[in-house]
Formats: sequence, structure tokens, C-alpha cells
Amino acid sequence: MAFDIDMIKKVYSQYEERVTAARKMVNKPLTLSEKILYTHLWSGNATEAYERGKSYVDFAPDRVAMQDATAQMALLQFMQAGRAKAAVPSTVHCDHLIQAKEGADKDLARAKSESSEVFNFLSSVSNKYGIGFWKPGAGIIHQVVLENYAFPGGLMIGTDSHTVNAGGLGMVAIGVGGADACDVMAGLPWELKFPKLIGVKLTGKLSGWAAPKDVILKVAGILTVKGGTGAIVEYFGDGAESLSCTGKGTICNMGAEIGATTSTFGYDASMERYLRATDRADVADAANAIKGHLTADPEVYANPEEYFDQLIEINLSELEPSLNGPFTPDLYTPASRMREEAQKNGWPTKVEWGLIGSCTNSSYEDLARAASIARQAVDKGLVTKAEFGINPGSEQVRYTADRDGLLKTFEDLNATIFTNACGPCIGMWDRAGADKQEKNTIVHSFNRNFAKRADGNPNTYAFVTSPEMVAAIAISGDLGFNPVTDTLTNKNGEQVKLDPPTGDELPTKGFDVEDPGYQAPAADGSSVVVEVSPTSDRLQLLEPFAPWEGTDLKGLKVLIKAKGKCTTDHISMAGPWLKYRGHLDNISNNLLIGAVNYFNDKTDNVQNQLTGEYGAVPATQRAYKAAGIGSIVVGDENYGEGSSREHAAMEPRHLGVRAVLVKSFARIHETNLKKQGMLGLTFDNKDDYDKIQEQDNIDIIGLTEFAPNKPLTLVLHHADGSEDRITVNHTYNAQQIEWFKAGGALNIIRANQAK
Repeated sequence: MAFDIDMIKKVYSQYEERVTAARKMVNKPLTLSEKILYTHLWSGNATEAYERGKSYVDFAPDRVAMQDATAQMALLQFMQAGRAKAAVPSTVHCDHLIQAKEGADKDLARAKSESSEVFNFLSSVSNKYGIGFWKPGAGIIHQVVLENYAFPGGLMIGTDSHTVNAGGLGMVAIGVGGADACDVMAGLPWELKFPKLIGVKLTGKLSGWAAPKDVILKVAGILTVKGGTGAIVEYFGDGAESLSCTGKGTICNMGAEIGATTSTFGYDASMERYLRATDRADVADAANAIKGHLTADPEVYANPEEYFDQLIEINLSELEPSLNGPFTPDLYTPASRMREEAQKNGWPTKVEWGLIGSCTNSSYEDLARAASIARQAVDKGLVTKAEFGINPGSEQVRYTADRDGLLKTFEDLNATIFTNACGPCIGMWDRAGADKQEKNTIVHSFNRNFAKRADGNPNTYAFVTSPEMVAAIAISGDLGFNPVTDTLTNKNGEQVKLDPPTGDELPTKGFDVEDPGYQAPAADGSSVVVEVSPTSDRLQLLEPFAPWEGTDLKGLKVLIKAKGKCTTDHISMAGPWLKYRGHLDNISNNLLIGAVNYFNDKTDNVQNQLTGEYGAVPATQRAYKAAGIGSIVVGDENYGEGSSREHAAMEPRHLGVRAVLVKSFARIHETNLKKQGMLGLTFDNKDDYDKIQEQDNIDIIGLTEFAPNKPLTLVLHHADGSEDRITVNHTYNAQQIEWFKAGGALNIIRANQAK
């Protein structure tokens, strides 16, 4: 039986009435995305039609999910909200703080010891506030959500950008910062700009070496890392219905890499099969009762160009296996062209590691298809040329895969089975030799491949591909190996060819597990005490940020002018820094240390205008804070892409940065800045980026009349005595301006609860 089945049935009981009301207001057939959004309006039935890409709308999400690294800050904020219990079903999943090194047993034991303080805090705070808690080793948040909580037609938010994975079960699931999660758990509406809609029509059927991963790799190549910004990607067509539920999840998961608000598929037979296989027949039965509302109206898919803002068509029958990378998840290369591209670009072709797992590709089907390649290697006398690592997606997947012999097949190739956790995908990988920073290549089934992402080595060339391709390339040890056409030499000197992968969509003997790792919260948590030591270096209770002074901001120093790609990994690195995710002051010591300084092409090296000397970014900003001087961060396009981590917004706020001025923002990061009471501004003329000089003092004029759709003026006081005045834009609405004035959204929640 499903978790929260009564909540799901309540959502479904309102569907017909709310869809009917929405269709009347919009006055045309509805896409699936529109149905889900309009049925989750905070105000109930629709009374107006919202404008895509322009209207700010309040929604009522059905649930909240948090992973351990982001849950710390989210729950530290929630503790100040004055609620006795989370207002909607919520869960915490311990998957980020487990480092991959020796193998599951030793790695998990070490993590439990090293991070016991954090795990105990999350367990106790969950117990107190009615939040479900998934223990370390239980699995990766998005796989666990797909197996237990996702349901067709639902709306959920999660404090991780890959929350979008639940679109594989027909949800609108959106990654957010912890402040947004805090709002929803506190019983408040959740605000989102009504998304634009991108339709992806899938025809044909995958075959041979092509996998669901190749669909999103292709889409990423088409749309680039920011082509989906502000939009929901809705997949449909006969090709969509031919994909498995977990395959759909893979496609939705990596939609985060194109900046999409989320991605989703209409409810179909594959979703019903998955629900029943994961002991949720009650959800499948309930969904079947309103099946017509859990996909778009027929007219939409018959004439999609009339209902989507952009339309892409992909014939699955023509897709070939592919790899994206290095250093960006949208650089698309079919396997048939990889050798040529690698030679042209100087990419190392000797593959050192093949890694399978992460929230993107760690389902039973993924492991089964990759294991079929591994089994062939054993049977055909091949010796693996690269090292091999596996992260199962959940304890249920691991236990079942072990029962069915899949893990032993990998072990026969000397693979290391890591914990059911994120591991290398998020930089939690103690890779031997990475400190030497040698140029090398790895292939993985993850979603992101930014520089330093997996192992901290800026010279690791990481390529994203499907699990079965990871297996084939790891066996060959050659980035240019194309299993469709190429052969390998076995230990007997014979030329052998790998057959296309095979694998069950769902285990034929059903899923099984002894201990899934779930801890239910106390029915009454009022007596549960949550303690945070004042001397802890891992956890720190939050102090409210100061409200706006009521004046224009003058004399701001340029902390850094970031050059090129500046993701949340560059702003607030993960890896070893994850240990400080619950301690704002300590983790602020990684502020922007990965960003490239435009003025000297160095990382973590900026000029301190008070001394004229160059030093680390965090130390420089702390010097400005100590002197009572504000600062500004300047950035390039799509600033803040990648992870949803709100630390990338909280750290500059904590250290005294007042504004972030960029050419364009990634959606989640811009919202996170707003929530923390910061100014997120964009150049009206992007060429004005070139006018920012290293020793500028900057005034922000117009804040005393701060209003929606009203630009602000920046005065750039240059060191030579000259000045430039430039116009900057913002997307703040009236409510968000109040967040700025109050010093952050949480200050408003706290004040309202105190009344």
C-alpha cells in the first residue's frame, strides 16, 4: 500500500472539477502540464487564464522531498517558522554525505561515524515535525521517491534540482531551494512564474544500443544548458509510450541540465506496471479512474504546434548511442563520431573509470542492461581495461539485483559496488590519484560533468552516457569504441563483438527487500528535543538576516567579476564541503572559490580594494564585511546553473554581498537569491558587462522606489575618477520586493507566526 494514499485520493477527487474550470478559463484544450498546474492552484478552481512566462502564480504542492545536504539548511529554517508539524507530507533522504572509496560496507560505516551528528540531527528533527526519514544507505532520494511517493498528476517540490526525476511517473516535480520547501512545510503557498511549454514528440521505438538516456542527451544537444529555462518539457507520442517508467525518469531527471523547470510524461501502461510492481496497486487503481485527466487533451497531441511554445520531434528508431561532454552536459556526440571528435579536440581516449549509478540511471532495468554487457565480457573472455564502479539507486534495487545475480556479474569484472548513494556523481568520491590532477577520461551514467565535479580534478574529462554504454566503454578502455560496429580482442587473441544489451524492465520475480531503511516519525513529536551544540562545526542555528536599510546602496565593492560558466558548483562546491551544509559560517569559506576571475583568469584570487592585495574570495569578502562595506558579484550567462543548492545564495548573503549582477540567471538560483533578501539583477545591455572594472565602487539607485517591471540604475565609479551609468533589470514582483525589504522571506514567515 502506498504512502499518503488518502492525500492522493483527495487530489484525484478534485481533478475533474478543477480541469473543467481551467479548460473554461483557458478556452482551449489543455496540455498535461497545464492540467497539473491548474489543479494545484492555491486558490482552488481557476478563475483566470495565466500567461506563460509572465504570470506569477501561487500553487499548493502535494509533498516535499529533501536530501541530507540540503535538508539541513531547509530544516534549520523550518525550525524558525513556528509550526508544530509539516503541513504537507515531507521526507528526508540521507544520500549525499556518503563518500565512495572502498565499497559499500566500509564506506557506509565510515559515513555513519563521520556524519553521525548530522544524521542524528536530521533524524530527530524529522521525528519531531512529522517528516519521514530515510536512513543512510536507504538509497538516492529520487529513486526512493519514484519507488514510494511519486504519483501521476501530482505536484511536488524538492530541495534538489533532480527532483524532476518524478516526471517519469507523470508528476510535475520541481527542484527548489530550502526556503521554498520551508514555505510549503509551513503551510504557505508556493510561488512560481507560470512556465512556458516545450513539447517533445517521440516516434518510433528504441532498439539495439540506443537507450532512454540517448533521448535526453539528444534533447540537451538541441536545447543547450539554458534552452529549457522557464519551461516545462512535456514528452508525448507513440515513442513515449514505448519507454519504461524508469526510462522516462531518466529523461526527466536530466532535464535539469537544460535548465527546464521540469519535464513530464502522460500516464500510461508503463507507469501502471511500475506502480503495481512497487506495491502501489491502490495508486494505479485510483489513477485509472481518472486516466483521461492524467494526460493532455487529445487535440493537443494531434496538433501540438498549436499548444506548445516550442516543438521538437525525435524518431527513436533513428537514435544511436551517444555521449555528452566533456565539461558540459549539452555537448552531444554520437558514438559513431566520438573517435573523430576526440582526436580533433585533444580529448584523452584512454578511459580510466566507468561509473554506473546516480539518480539518473540506477534502476533495476539500468543495472540489468549494463549487467548483460558485463556478462558477455566474462563469457567472451574479455578483460576490463578501465576500473568499474556501481551505485545502486536504492536498497530495494540493490537487494533485488543481488538476489538476481546482477551484482555478482559486475563483481566478476572486478567492479566495486558502492553504497546506495550519490557518491561520485556529486563529488563524494575519494578517487586515488585525483590529487595529482593528471589529464584523464572517465565515462559515467550521471547527469552532470562540470570540471572538478566527480573527483575534484579539473583535468578529468567526464562523458555522460547510458549505463550499457558505460559498461561497453569501460570494458574496451577506449572512449572512441563504438559497440555497434567495433570488435574487441579477448584474452585468447580472438576478435569478439558485444551483442546489444538486454534487461528486464521490472524484475520477473518482483522486487524484494529486507530493510528499506525507512523511519516513520512520531505520531506526536512535541516531546522530541532537537539539540544543536553551540560548538559544533557541522551544525549552526540560523540568525535572521538584517532587513533593508530603506536607502539606495552606495559604495559597493566588486568582489568578483566571474568569467564564463559559473554554476552553483563554482559558487558553493560540493565534495568535501558537504560536511558543512548545516553550518552557514563554515561553508561560506567556499564562496565562489571555483569561479574564474575575469581580471586575471585565476580561481579564488581577487583583489581586496581595501589593501590592494590579491587573496581568496571568502577572505576578501570577510574583510569587506568586517569593515561594514557591501559588495556586488558580477557574472556571465546562465549564472547559477546546476544544483538547486541555496547555499550558493545564502553564503554571499551571510558574508555581506548585497547584489548579484549577471547577463542571465538560471531559474532556481535567481529564486534562491530573492528568498534570502538579495538583489538579483540583469544587464539591460549585456555589453555593459565589459564596463565593470576591477576597482569600481558601485551605487544601486532607485531602490527607494523599487517596483515590479521598473529598472534600476547602477553608477560605476571607476578608479580613474570617471563613471558610467547603466540600466539593470529585475524580475521581482510585489511579494518578492517585500522579501527584499524584510531581509528575506523567512523573516516574514517568522513575523506572521509570532502574531
